[in-house]
Amino acid sequence: MSDALIDALGARAGIVCAVGAGGKKSTLYRVLDTHPGRVGLTATAMTTPPPSRYLDTRLFADADALVQTVPRAAATHRRVGFACPSEKSGRCAGLPPARVAEIHEAAGFEVTLVKADGARMRGIKAPRSNEPLIVPGTRTVIFVVSAAVIGQPLDERIAHRVPELTQLLGLTPGDTVCAEHVGHLLSDPAGAAQHIGQATLIGLINQVDGDVQRTLARQAARQAMAGAYPPARVVLSAMTASEPLVDVVESARNAAD
Repeated sequence: MSDALIDALGARAGIVCAVGAGGKKSTLYRVLDTHPGRVGLTATAMTTPPPSRYLDTRLFADADALVQTVPRAAATHRRVGFACPSEKSGRCAGLPPARVAEIHEAAGFEVTLVKADGARMRGIKAPRSNEPLIVPGTRTVIFVVSAAVIGQPLDERIAHRVPELTQLLGLTPGDTVCAEHVGHLLSDPAGAAQHIGQATLIGLINQVDGDVQRTLARQAARQAMAGAYPPARVVLSAMTASEPLVDVVESARNAAD
């Protein structure tokens, strides 16, 4: 099942950026924990230090120093986490995206996993105009949203960037978030597809923890695949479960190929 999850997420090789809300870090940790190759883990946005249990070594330094130290560490360690220090307690600063690309190449990572925006532990977000911070040459962008927001009122308890979401989804604060809204977010150029360049877009609906949420998540996924800028596929997951991959929804054409 771990191989199936990695392949469904397009996280086998290259630079993979996770954005959105509702499980970016748990998704990256799950891939990191199961990927058989040499893996880097970092961020271009503010983040928390990655748990040491997933890594063979962790490096914290300014970006110029990391360009030198990460490739040396990767020569002897398979899973390397790296980030810049932050003045905020318990936090790490993100690296400039171009530096991540440089380190990925120099270290010879099979895959570099990147947290490329923040969401303040909410379940849904839309990007501001300067988000996300995608690394040059990124192969895959995974846009995450939580199935738990479907049926909930749109407010700051569940959402980050509420003004951006209201404008993008045609809602007002307090309106109910429906499956069609999640599908629209996953397929709008100003939503999941913003600033991704030539990368492959994968939609990820996480926290699909039961039959009701699976039905709603599949409705959202089908809406996304029929949208203006559909992702390559929409993955349904429960990243904290023993079997995280719940379902994969593709277009009828892709499913037939």
